Amino acid sequence: MKFLHTMVRVSDVDAALDFYCNKLGLEEVRRKDVPQGRFTLIFLAAPGQEGLAEVELTHNWDSEAYGEGRNFGHLAFEVDDIYATCKKLHDAGVTINRPPRDGYMAFVRSPDNISIELLQKGDALPPQEPWASMANTGKW
Repeated sequence: MKFLHTMVRVSDVDAALDFYCNKLGLEEVRRKDVPQGRFTLIFLAAPGQEGLAEVELTHNWDSEAYGEGRNFGHLAFEVDDIYATCKKLHDAGVTINRPPRDGYMAFVRSPDNISIELLQKGDALPPQEPWASMANTGKW
């Protein structure tokens, strides 16, 4: 068995691609419009990891409210530097819901309220401000 992808529904393709690609750093690897089903599939992957653990964004052309998606759980990405990643996201206007106080784990949310877990590659980094004393914001 091989893990292929995780699917999340998105209500605004532009906002979703801005978050996942421009801010989080994933790349679009393929896209498929399905007019008869009235939806678009957009597959994303971390740079150099096409075909491995992709994220499938599903955009239904007809409006639908998706709620918070807590029953979905979260997507998890390993990052080279948790502090630099969180700073980049924070500077881009993304709320850090669970700051990396421990130098290892943080949570953010996509524009459609999907929880995104960020995990430090290797060992945890030493605690660092402003993250060490930053409180949680919202849900994660």
